Amino acid sequence: MRDFLPCRSGLLAVLFSSAVALAGGPYGKTVIRTEKISDHPGTPTSSVHVSGQVATVLRFEKDVDPAKTKLLAWEGRFEPLLVGSKKVVIEPLRDLGRDEWVPLLVTLVDGTEIPFIVKPPFTRDDGGWEGWTDHQVNVFKNHDSYNAVLSSLYDSLKKERELSEENERFKKEENSVDHAYATLLANGEVKKTPFRRKVVYRPKNEDMDMVVEVFSGQGKAAAVVTLTNTYYGDTWKFDGAYLTRDFTSVTARPFALRMTRAAIVPGQTGTIAVVVDREAFAAKDGELADLALQIFRGDGLLQVVVTLDHTLIRE
Repeated sequence: MRDFLPCRSGLLAVLFSSAVALAGGPYGKTVIRTEKISDHPGTPTSSVHVSGQVATVLRFEKDVDPAKTKLLAWEGRFEPLLVGSKKVVIEPLRDLGRDEWVPLLVTLVDGTEIPFIVKPPFTRDDGGWEGWTDHQVNVFKNHDSYNAVLSSLYDSLKKERELSEENERFKKEENSVDHAYATLLANGEVKKTPFRRKVVYRPKNEDMDMVVEVFSGQGKAAAVVTLTNTYYGDTWKFDGAYLTRDFTSVTARPFALRMTRAAIVPGQTGTIAVVVDREAFAAKDGELADLALQIFRGDGLLQVVVTLDHTLIRE
């Protein structure tokens, strides 16, 4: 995994890659979910989504047999499995490749065998809301047990809360000045905004032409990333954007984002615009700090990093 460090010497630093594993994603959201195991032969094998150097816990209804619980071909890719009581702990040494799937067989003390496929993080392409790593998976074969029903209830309540929060966010965005500015920037209407273009940078990799523009504003800063898909036969998809001080969720900051399209077919161009208020740059001591904008694509890989210098903020 590559480490990205903030640039202190200029207004902008752009780092790009076509094969950089998800950096910071596993720390952005704690995922505890329920997995109900079916005996039906047509049911697909359950999946567990893991990230490098992040522990994933599988929790079962009954004790696990350590001698008969095995992760195949784990050497060099995983720490040895930790098995004790009703839990199995999986920890990859590094991020798995997109197609790097590893079989796991968990055997309970009563002889019940439960197979899993260990995969890289869950993404929107797999039908999820956003990219995530499993932190704890509660596994049940008895769907009607008290704990299984309770765990499913918690899952439902969590999803309901997330939907409610998302709806509330959408309502706020409708009346947000920053989102209005981001919409104008994404549509190329810079003259209708109070921003001044400070830097234009044109990184390029094997499958995507990129133009990055950084803007200075009165109490605000902005960035516009224009992407042209030059890779034949594959659609580029937006997976998420993060604004942080040090690439961890601890320093995550709010921002307004608008895009012209979330999926870019070969030969097509899309634009992502971000507006950041002065308050997002403020550190605990009251001073302003530089921020890093990370944009991830649909397969969970990092597409581009834009470093926004605090001097972009005009008083």
